[in-house]
Amino acid sequence: MKCWVGFAEGKRRIVASSAVLSVFFVNREVPRLLTIQIPVICRGLNRARSPPVASEPLGYGQRHDATVDIPLDTTNDSKKKGQELAAWEADLKQREKNWPPLFPIIHHDIANEIPVHAQRLQYLAFASWLGIVLCLVFNVVAVIVCWIRGGGVKIFFLAVIYALMGVPLSYVLWYRPLYRAMRTDSALKFGWFFMFYLLHIAFCIFAAIAPPVVFHGKSLTGILAAIDVFSDHVLVGIFYLIGFGMFCLEALLSLWVLQDFDPTALIVLSLPSVA
Repeated sequence: MKCWVGFAEGKRRIVASSAVLSVFFVNREVPRLLTIQIPVICRGLNRARSPPVASEPLGYGQRHDATVDIPLDTTNDSKKKGQELAAWEADLKQREKNWPPLFPIIHHDIANEIPVHAQRLQYLAFASWLGIVLCLVFNVVAVIVCWIRGGGVKIFFLAVIYALMGVPLSYVLWYRPLYRAMRTDSALKFGWFFMFYLLHIAFCIFAAIAPPVVFHGKSLTGILAAIDVFSDHVLVGIFYLIGFGMFCLEALLSLWVLQDFDPTALIVLSLPSVA
């Protein structure tokens, strides 16, 4: 720092503080300036106050400049983002609806999403789900034939309700949970599948028997309904016997799926992993 001391008209005035003292002498007759550099200790001028000094703008190279880190190697970041975007697009394409092929309404890809050791059980469960769909659709056809032969319109509406509710509910309640459980090893989804699949098997057995509980059992193509209608209309009885056979095959296939399903996997998956 510099202490500038100016002498003008016999009066002394402190201009700024510094480590070097410069004294200005101004002569009234001959205006001239004499500057004397002498070392001085600023503490001795304790009574003098320096005027406020305007702050200088800080530019590049000053000691108080804020440092900004500019990454020079941005190639790796751009490649990483490109890879993440490509992976996201690939995953999005995999999640697209692809089944059935003619009119895709669901996403289904066992070969690429289900582990190899679990694909057999998943294919069996898929065949079981297709089986219940075919059973309910054929049940509607057989009941329509019975309705035409004088069976009444109520059994037709019941058969349609079975089909409209059974197909989506079977997919949502037990097939999709099993599909997601196979893909993510979720014990909760395995338990959900196991519970509702037992109800599915119970319904198949009930439909194959078709006891005279609801409208004399003719809304389902079971063995008791087939015997009842066979004496009146042979054609209707044949349709009901075919439906009975389909529900029996579906029940056997469902039991096969349940036999391959290992309930101990629920206990293993629910246990915490030990590192």
